[in-house]
Amino acid sequence: MHAPVEDLHSTRQRLARRETSSVAEAEKTIAKASSDACTQVFLRTTFDALRTVAAGTDAVHRPLAGLSVSVKDLFDVAGQTTSAGSQVLSDTPVAVKDCPAVARLRAAGAGFIGRTHMVEFAFSGVGINPHYGTPAAWDAQANQIAGNNATQPRIPGGSSSGAAVSVATGAAFIGLGSDTGGSIRIPAALNGIVGFKSTARLVPTHGAIPLSTTLDTVCALTRSTRDAIVAHEILAQRRVVRSLSPLSAYRLAVVSTTFLDGMDGTVTRAFERSLQRLRKAGAQIDELPLPEINELSAIQSTGGFSAAESYAWHKTLLATHSKAYDPRVSARIERGARMLAHEYIALTHARQNWITRTEAALQSYDAILSPTVPITAPPIAQVAPGAERDEAFFAVNALLLRNTSAINMLDGCAISIPCHQPGELPVGLMLWHGALRDDAVLNIALQAESALHWGE
Repeated sequence: MHAPVEDLHSTRQRLARRETSSVAEAEKTIAKASSDACTQVFLRTTFDALRTVAAGTDAVHRPLAGLSVSVKDLFDVAGQTTSAGSQVLSDTPVAVKDCPAVARLRAAGAGFIGRTHMVEFAFSGVGINPHYGTPAAWDAQANQIAGNNATQPRIPGGSSSGAAVSVATGAAFIGLGSDTGGSIRIPAALNGIVGFKSTARLVPTHGAIPLSTTLDTVCALTRSTRDAIVAHEILAQRRVVRSLSPLSAYRLAVVSTTFLDGMDGTVTRAFERSLQRLRKAGAQIDELPLPEINELSAIQSTGGFSAAESYAWHKTLLATHSKAYDPRVSARIERGARMLAHEYIALTHARQNWITRTEAALQSYDAILSPTVPITAPPIAQVAPGAERDEAFFAVNALLLRNTSAINMLDGCAISIPCHQPGELPVGLMLWHGALRDDAVLNIALQAESALHWGE
């Protein structure tokens, strides 16, 4: 892996040793946020507010110590407009109070550096926004890789695009985001950072503009797994039960059905290398066919939850502002208009039946290993707005969402950790399981992250 930007944990340690101050760290993150690396990362910056919190006398005694946190433009922040990356909501009145996720971060001492770019209404895993611009994946910009065209700006992944780049560049220690089909884990993989999708029910979603009320999860991007645990404990208001068990104490599996299809060369090498490293560290890893995964396409053939539930929210807006939407977004929302009530009810029942059978198949394992996404980030130019590139866009979008969205349908939890070597484009390793297995997944990820530290 490339040398990481200093994480929240190590910065807190330096604060405790008085080697730095929250004020000094605020200025560092502001400098990063103002640099070329963060072009089109922020819709709005709040540097003065960050400075004020960092200067607070009690900030260092709280979990986030006045350090920089970014907020996806999906969440209500008191005194700010929540536009969800869309021009349609640009004139919406400012929020009168923080949503629960923002309030919990604020209470933990977060200093908010700004609102981050996102895919319009969170409806894509690619990260493109035709209204406000698209931030480039930071790691792809930073690594000059001969023969791989890495100097081309590459997609950041979505929909939490700006949140991911803010964390990867060092402008924020935590990027508050959401994950409906992979919107935290995809940009984590493509930017070489960590993204943890908790079990959806653990963090309240109100005060965030919904995509799918069934699948939406409020969660965060961080620079390490230990930081992901801190962010989760704050957002979910619960303690993660820690385990010091070695990797050899866990039984892991690799799903050979679908999840490994279509991997490009870089992902294939990184994933196979990761399995070798984990086995060398003592992990027991079985191959698991899990044919249930192949049923998802048929289960969602009428449009899926995101189409139906987003249409219910957007119906009135589409009737009056349809031309202001990104056509790639509106087309998928409008598909929900064609879903009949009995089809939606059938989808709900089919999902629950599928969850029951899939969880039974996973019961013997502590976590499942998969590539987070099967491809590395393509150049932005390949999928930029324009009807002539729609086919390429939707093909990339489908590939990016394929593995991650299965865990949302499972009502599960998952984390993406970087597993690439220096000189490679970023690749994510996803560890996942069913609902309320969050603590096991996080503890195993801590062990896996250590085993995958290629530089040691």
